[in-house]
Amino acid sequence: MPRALVTGAAGFLGSHLCERLLADGFEVVGVDNFITGDRRNLDGLLQDPRFSFQEQDVSVELTCEGPLDRVYNFASPASPIDYAQLPLETLRVGSRGTENALQLAVDKGARFLQASTSECYGDPLVHPQQEDYWGNVNPVGPRSCYDEAKRYGEAVTMAFHRTHGVETRIMRIFNTYGPRMRLEDGRVVPALVGAALQGKPMPIFGDGSQTRSFCYVDDLIDGAVRLMESEELRPVNIGNPSEITILEFAQAVREAVGSDSEIEFHPLPKDDPKRRRPDITRAREVLGWEPKVSLVEGLKRTLPFFRERLGVSSAGV
Repeated sequence: MPRALVTGAAGFLGSHLCERLLADGFEVVGVDNFITGDRRNLDGLLQDPRFSFQEQDVSVELTCEGPLDRVYNFASPASPIDYAQLPLETLRVGSRGTENALQLAVDKGARFLQASTSECYGDPLVHPQQEDYWGNVNPVGPRSCYDEAKRYGEAVTMAFHRTHGVETRIMRIFNTYGPRMRLEDGRVVPALVGAALQGKPMPIFGDGSQTRSFCYVDDLIDGAVRLMESEELRPVNIGNPSEITILEFAQAVREAVGSDSEIEFHPLPKDDPKRRRPDITRAREVLGWEPKVSLVEGLKRTLPFFRERLGVSSAGV
């Protein structure tokens, strides 16, 4: 039985990845320190005898007994609130944590996948974003702890590949949503869905004309697995190329929820990207991947989780 280790296993994406790997026949070792992960995300996983968990801070050390075939590095805070509250931790996990995960891959002879981000493109001057675009990142701004940590993560991943011959893969993740998102992490999906479900004003930062491209979590995880099992060394964008304004997204949420919540505008945060849309030509050509779940269907699958966590049966109830 092949064996994989997933850092950030108690997080939104990490827990879904663990489920997928178990379904694919892997034995899975999950690692998390719960700085932003949620123990409840592990409940279903711990029922499977092929899953084991170890509480570790990968920024300090990362160890694992026994053989490993795959190392998926998904450990990192990943929301605007985290950038403000945990800037040093975010930088450490993207640098020391990534190095520790790569060293484990070296020691075990395992293939390694780095979960990078569209934030590597910053507030892009090229649209849509292709993998050969080097980005427009403010290295000293409030988002820099995450942006630069992930950019460093890509650099050290390639350095380990060139120096130690590690089989490495790099995925650049665009906006992803689905069950197990943290309700108050400051990202647009939980903020708007949570407000609509509770009948509260829906917060929009700026005038709502900025765009994002929302990918449902199952599609994203499928892209991660396909990339890991491919022979593609270059970074690959994994995201939904369907671009939508934040105002349009808010309206889609209201319709899905059946809410009449009003829109409430707030100042746009510094360095918030104005446009974000992946060019997924490489993913289509190399991985045979593209997203399949529509926004309407994805919201339908996501809402029960938020309703359960918020204790509401319908909008405002």
